[in-house]
Amino acid sequence: MLYAFELSGEHEELPVAEVLACLKIEGLDFRLHTSVDQCLVVDIAGTEEDVEIALKGPISERLAMTHHILKVVGIAENNPDAVIILADSFKPSGYIREGQSFVVRAKRIKHHVDFPGELLEQKIGGCIFRKGFRANMKNPDVEFRLVLSEKAVLGTLLSSINRSAYEARNPQNKPFFHPGVLMPRVARALVNLSGIKPGEIFMDPFCGTAGILVEAGLVGAKVIGIDAQEKLVLGARMNLEAFELNYALMEGDACRMPLKEATINAIVTDPPYGRSAAILAESLEILYSCALEEIQRVLKPGGIAVVVSDKDALEYGKKAGLKVLEIHVQRVHRSLTRTITVFQKHRDEI
Repeated sequence: MLYAFELSGEHEELPVAEVLACLKIEGLDFRLHTSVDQCLVVDIAGTEEDVEIALKGPISERLAMTHHILKVVGIAENNPDAVIILADSFKPSGYIREGQSFVVRAKRIKHHVDFPGELLEQKIGGCIFRKGFRANMKNPDVEFRLVLSEKAVLGTLLSSINRSAYEARNPQNKPFFHPGVLMPRVARALVNLSGIKPGEIFMDPFCGTAGILVEAGLVGAKVIGIDAQEKLVLGARMNLEAFELNYALMEGDACRMPLKEATINAIVTDPPYGRSAAILAESLEILYSCALEEIQRVLKPGGIAVVVSDKDALEYGKKAGLKVLEIHVQRVHRSLTRTITVFQKHRDEI
């Protein structure tokens, strides 16, 4: 069965990577079907009931860079005639039941189409009305959504992601604030890329005010944080306590972690960028090199580490013996570009 993820467009690659990571975390059997600007369609195997329980439940609760999840009615060329043919020909069984009401919403993505979506909403609504269903603009039982990108994707709304919850966790809204931290939606997306599952052990060796740890804790992980600055460790504790999470914190050196080998399931970290950052190492280069060696040591075989940096962490990670899975570049502003590198520890290591 085809399902579509209506993406936020905050980044060209991260929203797609986040969706795929969450599907893997839930153990779903899927394959890519269609990927267009701000819309990803995947073919998911399994019983419809089980798949939709996962999509509407844990996957919706984890995603940060998706707006809506749709059950796909069909995919057409992005012109009115093709969309109307699709709407006129689809069989309503499986999408809307007898006696249910509906509404149609169209979303134009950037400048991929040059016609108004409102007209298509009306025409699609007419097609569904002629199949024997009544429209209800205010309180419908079923919402049909049309995503107009390089292709037109028509589907019924399964779930909407509560993005306002991330806004409520913005750094300035937490008990302890320190500038220069990742925003919650980005932090959550990176946590999802790590593949961490509820009950597993997650670590950030440069935890700062615990922005990443909070997002990992909220998906059910047991979190461990290390930071070189005492005031940040105290602040991190305040923030983690505010969300009543399962955590352990310590003041320490990311180059000398007091942890046994192969004990951590996943790591996400945002090391210091600037030369003025308070670090215990002689230089940022030494810090990155030593920290990635330690990350490789404490990760379990097959474990994933996501490292955010303003420099290319690729060579440091490869030198430490980590495999590179993905690299994403995010331009924050004119003077800051983040590189997000996803590493994995080789599975045959002990």
